[in-house]
Amino acid sequence: MKLVTAIVKPFKLDDVREALSEVGVSGITVTEVKGFGRQKGHTELYRGAEYVVDFLPKIKIEAAVDSAVLDQVIEAISQAANTGKIGDGKIFVTSLEQAIRIRTSETGPEAL
Repeated sequence: MKLVTAIVKPFKLDDVREALSEVGVSGITVTEVKGFGRQKGHTELYRGAEYVVDFLPKIKIEAAVDSAVLDQVIEAISQAANTGKIGDGKIFVTSLEQAIRIRTSETGPEAL
């Protein structure tokens, strides 16, 4: 099992959710986050004053998936979140040692 964490632009959330659903991901966790990467934020003009926006709004999507579908999940996220512009985001994959469904006490891939 793997935990896939994707940081994407907020307006791409629906596209990523639909793409994950099409490859069989049954559940995701979504968090509104702020951060920056290589772009280091940007400057904006507000009421004639220029100011720096250091942390840009992003969406963090987490999905626990079976290792067998990992490549499909990565491809689905990559295609759905891609705009071709700076700040499209990142995908992180970490090993998931255990998963337990609280309601039924199922463990492992059956809990996903």
